[in-house]
Amino acid sequence: MKQKLTITVDADLLPAAKRYARSRGVSLSSLVEQSLREMAGEHVASFSERWRGKFQAAERDDDARYAALAKKYLQ
Repeated sequence: MKQKLTITVDADLLPAAKRYARSRGVSLSSLVEQSLREMAGEHVASFSERWRGKFQAAERDDDARYAALAKKYLQ
């Protein structure tokens, strides 16, 4: 369950922090939460770590583009 947290930061830091979060496609709250988890020693699995090994290659021997992508990303 999520809870609200009020923090106070330097006025010059806030716009830069918002830009940093936006450039990574996350909210400022998510960025702060992730940073706190890292400091607390909790490992947060990335998207690719959560999905690694979950997909199997399809049988498509006649498609050269598929074969190249499968070789690059599935092995």
